[in-house]
Amino acid sequence: MTAWDPERYLAYSDERGRPFVDLLRRVDADQPKNVVDLGCGPGNLTALAATRWPDARVIGLDSSAPMIDKARASIDGVHFAVADLRDWAESAAPGSVDVLLSNATLQWVPGHLDLLPAVAGAVSEGGWFAFQVPGNFEEPSHTLRAELAAEEPYAAHTEHLDAPSSHDPADYYDVLVREGFEVDAWETTYLHVLTGEDPVFDWISGTSLRPTAAALEKAGLFEPFAEELKKRLARVYPV
Repeated sequence: MTAWDPERYLAYSDERGRPFVDLLRRVDADQPKNVVDLGCGPGNLTALAATRWPDARVIGLDSSAPMIDKARASIDGVHFAVADLRDWAESAAPGSVDVLLSNATLQWVPGHLDLLPAVAGAVSEGGWFAFQVPGNFEEPSHTLRAELAAEEPYAAHTEHLDAPSSHDPADYYDVLVREGFEVDAWETTYLHVLTGEDPVFDWISGTSLRPTAAALEKAGLFEPFAEELKKRLARVYPV
């Protein structure tokens, strides 16, 4: 997979950050000692948690070294480290985290619903586990990419790629209730007004397009794929 590009990701930082801001407002923790942000990316949102709880030890973890480098260079007062969420779930001490946050990360982890109990096990008694996953995988921004990738000459290079995915809110509810949590689950639809020549393509190129782009760049096929995808996106997302 191509490396995460912090600058490209941050091009839509306000839009990408809105779910995290809304999620953070719902967390009613007074004086947590330990706060962890799983999948912290470039750290701009983790910084909001550090501002919210200035006396807490705030840790941001991400599997992308470029993202962590960007976070370390631009955010003070937070400890950032490169770590895989799955490894962290196995090694985290039970009950060691007072506020566990995760924004738009779990959808990148295959089988994350089964992993959820291990992740949640790190939350302390009376603590908070607040996470958000996108629920837009049936939107054209995702389906058009998948449909084009399944066509020739691209299919042979993309058929085995993992794609981000999430579950129904009720599925997450059921898992966490079984783990003893009091659960508040909801869905929000955000309408983003994007500008530029190919704004939807630019948006997905920083996230969901990355695995496909990496595979097709290796095969020397990404340029024609990108041009055709831009045309298809423009038809369903007109200016």
